[in-house]
Amino acid sequence: MSSRALRRLKGKQRGQEPLHLEDLLLHGGGAEKEKEKEEEGDDDDDEAPDPCVLVPAKTSSNRKAKKNKTQKNISNLFELIHEADSGPGGELGSRLQEEAGEKSDRGETETGGESVEADKCNGSEKARKRKKKKKKSMPENSQQAEGAAGDIDALLETMETSNGLCYQSESSSGAASRPVLHVEHRNLNPETELKRYFGARAVLGDQRPRQRQRHALRSTWMTVFKNTWPRFTRPGISMSLLETRDGVQYYTFEHSRDYQQVQFKFLDAVESMDPNNIVLLLQMNPYHIDSLLQLSDVCRIQEDQEMARDLIERALYSFECAFHPIFSLTSGTCRLDYLRPENRAFYLALYKHMMFLEKRGCPRTALEFCKLILSLDPDNDPLCMLLLIDFLSLRAREYSFLIRLYDEWEVHRNLSQLPNFACSLALSYYFLSLQDDVSPEESTRMKRKSDELLQSALIMFPSVLMPLLDLCTVQPDAAVSSHEFFGPKCQIGQPPALNELVSLFVGRCHLLWKDGGVMVWLEGNVKEVLRRVDSQKSLAEDSESKRKLRYQSAPRNIHRHVILSEIKGAVATLPLEVTTQPVMGFDPLPPLDSMASYSRPERVNRGASSESTLSLFFRSLLPNFNLQGAARAEDDLEVARAGRELNQEVNRLMVAMRDMLANIQFQEPPREDHPDRDEEEWE
Repeated sequence: MSSRALRRLKGKQRGQEPLHLEDLLLHGGGAEKEKEKEEEGDDDDDEAPDPCVLVPAKTSSNRKAKKNKTQKNISNLFELIHEADSGPGGELGSRLQEEAGEKSDRGETETGGESVEADKCNGSEKARKRKKKKKKSMPENSQQAEGAAGDIDALLETMETSNGLCYQSESSSGAASRPVLHVEHRNLNPETELKRYFGARAVLGDQRPRQRQRHALRSTWMTVFKNTWPRFTRPGISMSLLETRDGVQYYTFEHSRDYQQVQFKFLDAVESMDPNNIVLLLQMNPYHIDSLLQLSDVCRIQEDQEMARDLIERALYSFECAFHPIFSLTSGTCRLDYLRPENRAFYLALYKHMMFLEKRGCPRTALEFCKLILSLDPDNDPLCMLLLIDFLSLRAREYSFLIRLYDEWEVHRNLSQLPNFACSLALSYYFLSLQDDVSPEESTRMKRKSDELLQSALIMFPSVLMPLLDLCTVQPDAAVSSHEFFGPKCQIGQPPALNELVSLFVGRCHLLWKDGGVMVWLEGNVKEVLRRVDSQKSLAEDSESKRKLRYQSAPRNIHRHVILSEIKGAVATLPLEVTTQPVMGFDPLPPLDSMASYSRPERVNRGASSESTLSLFFRSLLPNFNLQGAARAEDDLEVARAGRELNQEVNRLMVAMRDMLANIQFQEPPREDHPDRDEEEWE
């Protein structure tokens, strides 16, 4: 029987045997002979007739013989101990002697056929482990270990940052080292924010046992699959990597041939102006993206907010299941070109989901989605998220993030020229000065900074004040309303593009300025602005010349953002070239230089002609009907001949119908007092 089986029989495991003094013999020169003896000892053990029969005398004699053989390999036994003492673990030899002495005093004897070779191997391993323990116990080595652990943590953090998998830490230094548009996975889930407000028990309720019974589905970050949704099947959307340039990866969504056919049917359903056709299309293709977006708008107009939000979440789930394996939501280095029609639906789904989250009371989660949309194309910003990110930052009380975004992007994006950023930045400094964890000196500095920024914003955009006070139901002072700087002249004389931006900001952010303390702060700065304008006439003139020069026309992405915002005051300021063209909810104001990968087949447009009502009736029954019998130029000769024959047949049918209608004779119904009437006939 093998030595391993004997150790199991006695309840011992490898590495738990006591260390003997003769274990040091492994360091001698007879390693190969010991290996041969170990194999022979195993064979002898295997030949044992009965493992339960123990022969102590034989075992002790074998051990003495092996000791005599192994000791011949070394001239002096204490040489090894001396070498062990002079090594890095100098106390190892003395500890081994103490353990050997304790063993001899206790008179411990081993029984059974346990092999000495296994003890020797384990003894060498134990010696190494004790050396490591000795090093860990020393104070110098503990400092080195802490330094090595710090190096490992720094290396892991660097690797995570390069892969876009950084996690949130409470330290301010870690937050400052991340990119300004860093997106955190856990903040994409609205339940995380709701748990912070109401607790996990109120948010989850009885969802936990249901989730255990649910089948294993793909893990997603933006949405979670619901049991009420149809069975998920890939609709035919995939994502491919186009190129990698300067550390930035450019992706695009692609439609399969079957999905393209469904897309053509969807366009036909939209042109029919009947939502029921979209519903029928979704029943056959429950994860068609554009149908989900369009039907969500219909449900929202009909005030079915729950269904509208559910459809948007289903579209996002379909998109996330089609992601490329290396596409990352959080790295900030993945791009999607809005010029490609296949990518626009993803932008719109994210935007609509973000607005539902904001209305649901989850501004922190909505801010995270806003950063995600902006990171997909920060240079072009196709949905103009810079007009919205300040509002969400103030709603989520992320004042430091808004200040950092302004400081890093002001140089190359000129954020101070946007009315929303100019006013919201001052408001963020004001709110920071009121926080309890700010020192009095820092609070005074921030309050002074907020006053300077607000006065500069009012001087540059004086048309903001009166509409803001009007929506806040605040009556301005007579000195303010009658002053020409804030009077009707500034409203009438400003460019249309600036009027669009001001209306958008006031209609969206006026609720943030309704607070009593904010109004007192605003009132004091308005009086200071009037004093500065009266003392320096050049301030008003310079700001007016800058407004006329900078805001001549608004780009197309601002118009697109105003349409998606659905703020009535801002929509009313759109130019005629935007309001006169049809706007589709699944693709509002598409770019003029779109890059379509496939095109819709051309449809024959049969315009209405001056035909009679009866001719139009037959045309509705027979689309190829032509009363004049003239062949269309685009048809073949055979088709034209078949059409003429059909028209002749229809003309004969019409003549026969005229004759029938002319010769119809109506008979009078039988009188009730007829004597021959059978009464049971009408029962």
